[in-house]
Amino acid sequence: MINDGAAGCRISIITVTYNSSATVSRTIESVLSQSVPPMEYLIIDGASKDDTVAVAEGYRKAFEDKEIAFRIVSEPDNGIYDAMNKGISMASGDIIGMINSDDWYEPCAVETVVNAYREERFDLFYADLRMHMPSGGTFVKHSRNRRYATSRDWNHPTTFITKEMYSRFRYRNESIHDDYDLILRLKKAGARITVKNTVIADFTMNGTSHERNIRKAMERVGIKYRIYRNNGYSFFYFFECFFVELAKLIVG
Repeated sequence: MINDGAAGCRISIITVTYNSSATVSRTIESVLSQSVPPMEYLIIDGASKDDTVAVAEGYRKAFEDKEIAFRIVSEPDNGIYDAMNKGISMASGDIIGMINSDDWYEPCAVETVVNAYREERFDLFYADLRMHMPSGGTFVKHSRNRRYATSRDWNHPTTFITKEMYSRFRYRNESIHDDYDLILRLKKAGARITVKNTVIADFTMNGTSHERNIRKAMERVGIKYRIYRNNGYSFFYFFECFFVELAKLIVG
């Protein structure tokens, strides 16, 4: 049965893919296994050269059986945030979640979001995230909302933002930290934020933002520091950026 939830609580999920045939099944199956199904699921593919689209197409009947609208678009794009913006424009839900093609949801994800929205109308929602290290170990990255702004408190795979807010704010498509830039802009605009300390997604620590390379780490420090400054934060946030990247180099 399609989830129309409370009024204004129809959920759209978007996955951006590119040459993701090795991992995308787990992501797709996590959407199918939701205790409360989303209204629709969109896969925005960047013209993959592998079997990503064929793998995704293999799940079409499963989505039809669950009455979840399923759409796959495969065409060249200008990077992950360009693809996310494209998916946002196509989405018809009231609330939109993003789950990348090497990450996955816990079965309670959509239900947790719907229940939270029924309790208190939010513009931005996020929750706890289980981190999967290359070594095979895991730990939980907890979420919170406080005056001090740090990406250590926020988890992109658990983030859901209302379509209304996305009509005012989009990803800038300028850097690998455009996702956090969006969060800072939403905070600055006074967005209503709900945080739940429940694990609703899993993240694999093997992407560009976790590449263990000193030069790359310092590049990320510079990018994130500029984002803080562009959003009106103090120059002291350089130290926040530096120590976050140092922790990534140590932990993995």
